[in-house]
Amino acid sequence: MRIRVLKAASMPEAMARLREELGPDAALLSSRPVNGGVEVTGGLDLEDEDEELPVLIGAPPRAPLPMARAANPVDDGAATALDFHRVPDALARRLCAAPLEASLEASLRFARLPDGVARPLLLAGPPGAGKTLTCVKLATRRVLEGDEPPLVISADAERPAAAEQLAAFTQLLGATLAVALTPAAVALAMESRSPGQPVLIDTAGCDPFDPAQARMIATLIAVTGASVALVLPGSMDAAEAADLARAFSALGATHLVATRLDASRRIGAVLAAAATAGLALAEAGTGSQAADGLTPMEPAWLAARLRRRSHIEVSAWEGIAP
Repeated sequence: MRIRVLKAASMPEAMARLREELGPDAALLSSRPVNGGVEVTGGLDLEDEDEELPVLIGAPPRAPLPMARAANPVDDGAATALDFHRVPDALARRLCAAPLEASLEASLRFARLPDGVARPLLLAGPPGAGKTLTCVKLATRRVLEGDEPPLVISADAERPAAAEQLAAFTQLLGATLAVALTPAAVALAMESRSPGQPVLIDTAGCDPFDPAQARMIATLIAVTGASVALVLPGSMDAAEAADLARAFSALGATHLVATRLDASRRIGAVLAAAATAGLALAEAGTGSQAADGLTPMEPAWLAARLRRRSHIEVSAWEGIAP
């Protein structure tokens, strides 16, 4: 892999320089705010170099990856994959009735997130789910695609660091940040947006089973008229994720963003949450970086992720991880 480290005044400028030096296939590996702008590290995979999987110290020699087998026309290996991911039995049986990609498309909903223009897009979820980083990623994606920077509103009164994290990135992106800690303040902040400007709203972690917290998020949704995306970590217990999805769906959530899929081996919780509450699978958090850290959730991608079991091929870790 060819690596470059660049500094620039803004994220769009840094990405443009990175792609100028490494080509259009350059990938952003990391980014961080620095004095005077942002520092990014990018890489380009060279076709004549073998991709190496990580090797743990003391691990047994890595066995060659098994040859792909012909897919069973009914199951195509889905049962083994779904069992590994702890997908609930009833859902797993339904998904095994056809080739996995087709059964996912037939059994679950998939849709892109609303763009936040006609209605604000509000990110809700339990504490620590990754709402603030997801907000940063969505704003970064929009700017890098050449669209108008969004109005970002931080409505998180519980975690002051959330507003600081947003401020660092919105400044680099040329986006506007408003800190509004009550529903009334959020409604007032929305009046400052320009015509056609999208709005992203980051909220405090919410326990939807606590009446006071549920009322607060419900009031915020009602005042803003926002579309609601539930943000959940992919590594949760499937039953817990399903309960949370039902509760947030009752509050108005229609889409699901599954975070930390880059660091989770078992992601049955994602399927359980979407199936139980009828939420549309929208985005997968597949990296910690502001750019290239979100992947649109689609049946083919999800089927491949389930079969692979992890973002790292399991054969590299056999005999180490339980």
